Amino acid sequence: MYISVNGQIVQDTEASISPYDHGFLYGLGLFETFAVRNDAIFLLDHHLTRLNVSVKELGFNYVLTEDVVYRTVRKLLKKNGLQEAYIRWNVSAGIREIGLANEPFLDPQEIVYVKVLPPLPVAAKRLVSLKLNRNSIEGIRRYKSHHYLNNVLAKKELGNQPNTEGLFYTAEGYAAEGIVSNLFFVKNDSVYTPSLETGILNGVTRQYVIAWCEQNQKRVEEGFYTKEEIAQADEVFLTNAIQGIVAVHTFDHQSLPSNTITEQLATSYQLAIKMEERIENE
Repeated sequence: MYISVNGQIVQDTEASISPYDHGFLYGLGLFETFAVRNDAIFLLDHHLTRLNVSVKELGFNYVLTEDVVYRTVRKLLKKNGLQEAYIRWNVSAGIREIGLANEPFLDPQEIVYVKVLPPLPVAAKRLVSLKLNRNSIEGIRRYKSHHYLNNVLAKKELGNQPNTEGLFYTAEGYAAEGIVSNLFFVKNDSVYTPSLETGILNGVTRQYVIAWCEQNQKRVEEGFYTKEEIAQADEVFLTNAIQGIVAVHTFDHQSLPSNTITEQLATSYQLAIKMEERIENE
């Protein structure tokens, strides 16, 4: 595959980073993942806002614009012979001597990765409770950062189970989020999702679902929920920017009775993506 390194398209096998990059030394880096479909990126403005706010808070001299994203993505699609793609936009702090630094990082490093995009809709999944707790956030909120060891260890606990997602809980026993997804469940026609105070990432697709519920007169609540409350749900679904809205058919070996709201949401989500494609192609 060809990737982009600081704006230059190169073969991935020829790309390199400095051993003094603080993204490598201390995990000081951020990323966004999003899907490119028919020359459009759904909710790109939300991804850009999250990334630009985060790099500013971490002291990176970096601002990403929509024009830069589209120029880079189109070059990568053409070079790799793809019409659609999974994109990971990665920004690390850059090169500095070993040791923690307080000064701004004036020369952050940008790498844009690409791989084949899975088609929508994604098949329903099984959701399994993890024994490993979700780690606490490093600052005032969860960044989409290089600090992924908690997720990697959770994936090891889950093992190679196809169409299965693991569910983190906080140390206090409240449901948090999936290894690579946000969690929602439905009870009596109301939609529930863990509060950001549990330390979860405020996913872009999570934000879309909350807005959709509000626009469609569906009661939506963010709070603290136990495993027992999820087990008693009418339906459960997961969200992320690549897979969209994903139904859960089984939670901890218990079948779930319905997918009514999940199906409505998934249909609306896919229609919104198509509308975005149409606008971009006009």
